[in-house]
Amino acid sequence: MKRTLLMLMACVSALLVVAQDFVWKQGAKMSIFFDETSEPVSRTALEMLKEDAAKVLDARLVEVKKAKKAGIIVVLNKGMARESFLLEVMDGQLWLTGADPHGVAYGLLEMSRLLGVSPWEWWADCVPERKSEWVLKEGFVSEQRPAVAYRGIFINDEDWGILPWSGGVIGPDTNERIFQLMLRLRANYYWPSMHEVSKPFFTIEGNREMAHKYGIYVGGSHCEPMGTSPATEWKMRGEGDYNYVTNRENVQKFWAERLEEVKGQDMVYTIGMRGLHDGSMQGVKTKEEKLHYLQEVIDDQRNLLAVHVNPDVTSIPQVFVPYKEVLDIYHSGLRVPDDVTLMWTDDNYGYIRHFPDSVEVSRKGGNGLYYHVSYWGRPHDYLWLGTFSPALLRQQLTEAYQRGIRRMWVLNVGDIKPAEFQIEEFLNMAWEGVDGTDETADLHRFMEREFGETLADTLTSLMTDHYRLAFDRKPEHMGYTRVEEADKKYWNTFRPILDWTKETVAQRVADYQRLSDAVEALEGQVPAHRRQAYFQLVKYPVQAAAQMNFKFLVPERSGEAYDSIVTLTHIYNNNPRWKGIMDMAPRKLAVFGPVTEPIIYPDAERRQVIFEADTWLSVPLGEEKAFTFDTSRETCGVYVYLLPTHPVAGDRLTFSLSADGEEAQTFDYQTYDRSEEWKRNVQRNYAYRFMPLELGEGRHVLTFKALTEGVYLRGIQLVQ
Repeated sequence: MKRTLLMLMACVSALLVVAQDFVWKQGAKMSIFFDETSEPVSRTALEMLKEDAAKVLDARLVEVKKAKKAGIIVVLNKGMARESFLLEVMDGQLWLTGADPHGVAYGLLEMSRLLGVSPWEWWADCVPERKSEWVLKEGFVSEQRPAVAYRGIFINDEDWGILPWSGGVIGPDTNERIFQLMLRLRANYYWPSMHEVSKPFFTIEGNREMAHKYGIYVGGSHCEPMGTSPATEWKMRGEGDYNYVTNRENVQKFWAERLEEVKGQDMVYTIGMRGLHDGSMQGVKTKEEKLHYLQEVIDDQRNLLAVHVNPDVTSIPQVFVPYKEVLDIYHSGLRVPDDVTLMWTDDNYGYIRHFPDSVEVSRKGGNGLYYHVSYWGRPHDYLWLGTFSPALLRQQLTEAYQRGIRRMWVLNVGDIKPAEFQIEEFLNMAWEGVDGTDETADLHRFMEREFGETLADTLTSLMTDHYRLAFDRKPEHMGYTRVEEADKKYWNTFRPILDWTKETVAQRVADYQRLSDAVEALEGQVPAHRRQAYFQLVKYPVQAAAQMNFKFLVPERSGEAYDSIVTLTHIYNNNPRWKGIMDMAPRKLAVFGPVTEPIIYPDAERRQVIFEADTWLSVPLGEEKAFTFDTSRETCGVYVYLLPTHPVAGDRLTFSLSADGEEAQTFDYQTYDRSEEWKRNVQRNYAYRFMPLELGEGRHVLTFKALTEGVYLRGIQLVQ
C-alpha cells in the first residue's frame, strides 16, 4: 500500500512539472557534456559551434564532466544509421545523439543553423544576426540522416579563381576553409584541384591532416586513379611514359607509392585509367584494345589495393567513373567488381548520360553521380557566373535518386564562387533525398535566410528570372563562339544566335534591364551587414549577366557594357577577403572581350506559339497531350522543342505527332556526345524536330505522345 501511494505521488508530481524550454541568453555561459569520440571531426564541429555562439550571442560554451549539470548533452548511439543524428529538447536540456563522430558533427552544426548562422557565413560574408536569446521549445525534435552516403565537391578549372586567390597553392589554409564549408553543408567527400598549375593535394604538407581534422574522405576525379594526380605528379616522380601498354611496371610503382603513403587516410579510391589530364588512355587505339587494357588496369589495381591498403579489398571504398569515351568501353563488356561504385556522369551541361538498369541498381557498391555546374570544354566553357539552372539541377538529381543513384554524389563546383546556391541545393538533396519540394521553394528559403523575410519574395522572383534567361543562353555563350574546334573561326568570330529574332532580342534586353534596375533599387533595403553578401549572391551575377547581354545585343551600349563588367569585377575583387577570386575572362576567350562590330539580327519567319512551358512539361511514357491551333494557310508546319535529355531507359528518345487524328509520325531526337546537333542543343537547352503539314484553313488539333521515358516538352510553334 505504501509503495502504491509513493508511485501515485511521483506521477502527480511529474504532471505538475512545468515543461521547460531550452534557453540560451545573450552573454550567458552554456555548459555542454561532450561524450568523447575517437575521431577529431566532432571536436572540430564543437569548436565551430563555440565560435558561432560567440558571434550570435556573445556567449561561451563550456564543457563539463557530468551530464546532469549540462545545458547541452552530446552522446553516441552506434545503433543509429550511419552519420545520422537526433536533436531533442527534454526538461530544458538540449540532447544531441549521434550515430558516430560525423553524426555528432552534423548535429552540432545543425545547432549553428538553428542559431541563425548561414553555411555561407564565411564564404559569402553572410554575417549572422546578433540575438538576445536562443530558444528551442520543450519537445523540439529534429532527426536527420543522409540520403547519399558520400556527398562531395570537386574543385576544378581553378586556374583563374581559387588558385590565384589562395596565393598560387591550394594548401591547408585554403582547404581548411573549404572543409569548413563542406562540414556546414554536411558534405564528406572531396576531389582536390588537379590542373597542371596546381600542386597535387598529397604533396602539400598539412593537407592530409586537415582532411582528417574535418572528417573528409579524399578521392580523385575520373582521371586520377589510386589517390594520384597524374597530370602534375607524373612529371614529378613518374618514369617513362604514362602508358600502361608499354610501361606497366613504372605506372604500377607510381600508384603503389601513393597507396603506401595514404593507407591510413580516409579515402575513396578511384579505379580505372585515362590519359595524363583529361584525354583518352594512352597506347590504345581500337575499342577492343581499350577494353582489354582497361580491364587489366582494374584487375591490377585491385591487387595493389589488397597488398598496400587492406587484404579484404571489398571493404575499401572504390569508385569507377565511366566518363566520356569510357562509357562506351563499359558498355562494350568491361567487368567492374560488384563492390565498386559505378559513378555515372552528365554530359558536362547537366544532362545525365546513363541511368542504372535493374542489374546495376542491385550492385553491392551501388551507383554514384558526377555532375557539373561549371565546365571547361566543348562546345564552350561556362566558368564565370554560376548561372546553371536550379530547375534542371533538381529535375536531373530527382531522376537520379529515384532511379537508384544513392551511393556517391560529387559536384564539379569550379572555384565555388559564384555557384553558392547550386552547391547548397546539390548537397541538400544529397542529404535530404527527394522531398517533394521544388527549386523555387529552396531558393526562397535561401533568400529569406540570407536577406530576411521582407525581401525574400522579391529576390526569389528576381533570381528565378535570372536563371530562366541564362537557361535560354548562358552569359558565357552569348558570342555564339565555340572552343576546341579545328576551325578557328568558331573561337573568335561573333555571330547572331541562330534562333533569335529581333523581337526575341528586344524582349531579352528589356527583361535584363528590368532585373538590373531591380537589383540596384533593392540594395538600399538590404541590412548594412549583409551588403557584401548581397553583392556576391545577387548583384554581381545578375548585373554582370545583364551587361554581357547588352554588350552583344545593344550595339550602342556595347562599349559601356564591357566597362561595366570591368567595374563590377573590380568591386568584387576589392573586397580584401576575395582579392583575385573573380576573373571576368577565364581562359581569356574572345567572348569576354569588347565587341568591335555590331551583330545584326535579321528578320526571321513569323511563328505562332501553340504551347510554351515555363521550363518544360514532363510527358510520361504513353501519355498524349492535345493542343488546339488555327491556320490561315493550307501549307504549314510545326516546330516541337524538347529538353535535350538522354534516355533514362534503353537507348532512344522518341515521340509521335499527329494532326486531326491522322496517322502519327514518329520522331527520334537522341543525340550523341560532341555531335553537331548535341553542341547546339546544350548551348540553347533544347532539341527540336519539324513536321510539315497540309491542312485546310481553320481550327485543328495536334496530338503529342511520348513513346519513351524521359520526354520533356518545352514548346510548340506553328509556321505558315
